[in-house]
This record gives sequence, C-alpha cells and structure tokens, in this order.
Amino acid sequence: MAERVGGGAPGLVVFTRDLRLHDHPALSAALAEHGRVVPVFVRDRTIAAGSYGSPRRDEYLEEALGDLDRSLRRKGAALVVRRGDWVAEVLRVAAASGADRIHVSDDATAYGRSRLERLERASGPVGREVTRHLGISIVPPGGLAPAGADHYRIFTAYYRHWRTARWRSLLPAPRRICMPADLKTGEGRPGLDVGRAGAATGGGATAAADRLRTWVRQGLAGFGQRDRLTGPGTSRLSADLHFGCLSPLEVAAAVAEHDGAEAFLRQLCWRDYFLQIVAARPSSAWSPGRKPVESGRVAGRRLALWQEGRTGYPVVDAAMRQLAGEGYLPNRARMIVASFLVNELRVDWRRGAVHFLRTLVDGDVAVNNLNWQWVVGTDLPRSGFRVLSPLRQGRRFDPDGDYVRRYVEELRPLTGRSVHDPDPPTRRRLGYPPKVVERAGRR
Repeated sequence: MAERVGGGAPGLVVFTRDLRLHDHPALSAALAEHGRVVPVFVRDRTIAAGSYGSPRRDEYLEEALGDLDRSLRRKGAALVVRRGDWVAEVLRVAAASGADRIHVSDDATAYGRSRLERLERASGPVGREVTRHLGISIVPPGGLAPAGADHYRIFTAYYRHWRTARWRSLLPAPRRICMPADLKTGEGRPGLDVGRAGAATGGGATAAADRLRTWVRQGLAGFGQRDRLTGPGTSRLSADLHFGCLSPLEVAAAVAEHDGAEAFLRQLCWRDYFLQIVAARPSSAWSPGRKPVESGRVAGRRLALWQEGRTGYPVVDAAMRQLAGEGYLPNRARMIVASFLVNELRVDWRRGAVHFLRTLVDGDVAVNNLNWQWVVGTDLPRSGFRVLSPLRQGRRFDPDGDYVRRYVEELRPLTGRSVHDPDPPTRRRLGYPPKVVERAGRR
C-alpha cells in the first residue's frame, strides 16, 4: 500500500524488537493511515537496570539503532531516541509531536506485555490510542491453538499446524518516510560512538541482510550438519532475529525454496512455539525444575568453574570459553553445557540461564529459558531429562578435537581425539584442571 502524506496528526511508531524498515507491519500501517510518522526508540530504564544485561547485547543494540537511524535518514526521517520510563517517554514524544495514535509491535514475554498494557491504560485518559501489530514472530502467539486450549503444549502438533497455516504477506520497506519538522531527535546520532572490539557480530538490519544472503547461498544446504561443533553448520542469525533486524517471516521466505529449508524452518518454528507458550503462561519462563540441586558453597564453586570454562571436561570448557569470548554458542554446545551444569554439577538450571542471558548476544528470555528447560527437564511438556555425556558428545560432534583446541589453549599440543579426555599426568603437565566431578556418562 502506498504511503500518503497529509496535514493531519502523525502516527507514532515505537520500535522495540523490530529494528528494521522492511517487513514492518506497525510502520507500514502507520504510514498508510497517517502519512507522517514519528519513529521512536526508548531506552527502557527498567531493562537497563535489570539483572540480565549483557555488554555485547548492548553493543549490538547500539549498532542496530545506528543502522536504523541511517536507514531512516535516507528515507527522509530520523530516529527519535529517549531514555527513562518506557511508558512515560512514549507518551511525552506523542504529546510533543501531536500524535494521536501509537503503533507498536506486540510482544510475548511477561515484561513486554505488561508494559504494553501499562501504555494502553495510560493512553486512554490523554486521548491517544494504542494499536498492536504483528512483527516478532511468523505466526502470532495465540494464532494457533488446539480445541479447548489457549496454546499448543506439544511441539510436533504445533509444527504440523504451523507448516499449514496461512502466513501474512511480506511488506516492502517504505520508499519515503515523512515526519514532522522541528522534532528533536534526542540523544544525538545513535550508534556512532560504539566500539567494535570484541563484537561477535555487527548489529543492524544492513549487516543482518548480508548475513542472511550469505547463509542461504553458502550455508543452508549444510544445515543438516549443524550439530558438528566446527564448520559452517549454523546460521548465526539468532541475534538478528532477537532484535528484529531480520523479520522471521523474511528469513522463512528467503530459505523456503532451497536445499535444507525444511530443517531450518523447523528451527524457526521452535522459536514461535516457545513464544506462544510464554504468551499463554508468562510464569513458564522461570518454572522451577523437578531435579534436586545442590545449594550453598558447593553449587557456587561448581557454577563458577562452569562459567570460567575450568571444569576439566574439554568440550564443556571449550564451549564456555567460546561463550565468554564471543557471546555466542552453537546449539549443540548449548545443550552439552546445560545438561552438564544440571545433571552433573547439580546446579539449578535458572542460574545457568541467567548466565546465558548476561553473556549471549542473542539472549532472549523465551527462547533461552525454554530451551534450557527442554534440555534439563522441568514441567515443559515432554522435556524429560537429557543427560548428555560430555566425553561422548565431544567425540561424536568434534571428532578431530578441532573445536576443543580452538578454545582451550592448554590442550592445543594434543592431537586427535585424545584431547577429549587427557590423563591426569598430561593435565598436570599442560596446566589443565582435573575433572570437577567424576561421572558415568550416557549418550
């Protein structure tokens, strides 16, 4: 639909986890309805002061905001940036610009939904309306449900209906974006002073689009080998999806006609599946586990060794050092270290999930936490207890030991599969720690 330009009140478009111009339902609807829009992003002080902050995620966000601002300027607009109470700042910008309708992407998490509800309650008395739009998932949370229930509990049933559901059409980026003149954008140009040292990926829709094209061309056909800990088996698009620099629908459409598409679409479906669970059951993101756990000093010491990559289990230590150094882990490595923390070290899974949220660039409460529960066993349907032997997993998915040698410097002198279980004299000679616990591993 073409954007119209008129002299009426502009529409306010609040960017959240949708930091792009292409396939953006809220932006497209606002332009069609109002002609002029005010693009705004609020640095939510509640999130900034929360317990799950990640420096790398903050860096990605700054880069993404800078990219969004540059894209808006090329279209004739600019990003308005504010900081503080999210609801109060959105309403302040609406009042300053004269906007009478606020357009925003809907969310699924408990906090995301609660702040949208607070915005709706606060907007009515001041004569403004809030319209929620699709944007963070392919199928909206709650869009699919079995008879007599508000969400699917079993993934296979959800996937079967998800694959046959009618998806909305992709939306093009606007050709031109008009915004009211003389509106102060706020904190200067976002993203200009971000240091790139140590960044795992460049943030923003421009870099994300390049990654997607490269992945479809060079990596997708090999997605079936994604469990191997070395090689190009993973897309590295998770942070782009978390921040909405890529639309999940756009990713699905890009891969759909290529070799490897079905396995990759299944992973996108897992994301929608977790979002619909969290939307229906907000408390599910932090449900306590059923397994007994250690507490006190023992658990604290074991957790610290796990975080530092000093457990004495090479594949676990390699993964935790990759996480610390890059803010990223392939899915197989996430499963290995999660199972090890809970099943071997007997530490509450939530402590591991918090560490992931504080470290991962793609840290997402719904996807991160429910993936943890799927691996370690809670009340998530059919999650079970996935006890993964780090020795067997390492030998199977890192058969030549290249992944371990890449991240565990002490073990680089060792060759081949011997790197996965060095004997005590070799550990002492190389300065590599003994095993924190002995275990009789399975699988």
